[in-house]
Amino acid sequence: MTPVHIVGAGPGVGAAVARRFGRAGHPIGLIARNRSRLDALARDLTADGIDTQVCAADATDPAALAAALTELARRQGPAGVLCFSPLPDVSLIKPVVDTTPADLGAALALSVVGAAASVRAVLPAMRTTGRGSLLFVTGSAVVNPSADRAASAVAGFAEKAYLDLLRDALATTPIQVAHLVVKGAVGVGATHEPDTVADRLWRLHAAPAETHALLE
Repeated sequence: MTPVHIVGAGPGVGAAVARRFGRAGHPIGLIARNRSRLDALARDLTADGIDTQVCAADATDPAALAAALTELARRQGPAGVLCFSPLPDVSLIKPVVDTTPADLGAALALSVVGAAASVRAVLPAMRTTGRGSLLFVTGSAVVNPSADRAASAVAGFAEKAYLDLLRDALATTPIQVAHLVVKGAVGVGATHEPDTVADRLWRLHAAPAETHALLE
């Protein structure tokens, strides 16, 4: 089984994705800023029999993110699946008239620059092997923008544009680009359980012809 590398791995969606793919036999690589949380998650996954490696990196730092993905590939082999699902910075959730250029820059650094850095790190090996899944998770701003959440809307639309262009560029290859939009809160007891999100991503991966999905 090819490795699954998860950017923005936390105790919610990231952990659920790791377990869903890990149960199918995929080695798991986790990337997030907080090393202690990564180590705790890795211990839990390893205790469940899932081959897990971690690298700490900030998803807004392209060089650090590329280095982390390269290191995971060195340890586990090249990623066959990339899952890009970092949580947005809630401090940036402001009305559009209160949103600063710095706020927009920070949101774009995570959602767009981080996504592009991740893709550039894993895509060459996927092209060499002739297979791969690039899976992305965003909130509902891409289908329901709000002036009260301006940075999310701008970054979400920019990320969607990047993914659409990437999908078009890879349309003649076996490499899949899939985008899951989640409307509502994700968490235990929230609108969507993390396991529900992970299962939908698994089904996107298993059905390469499906490139868009919406969880309402």
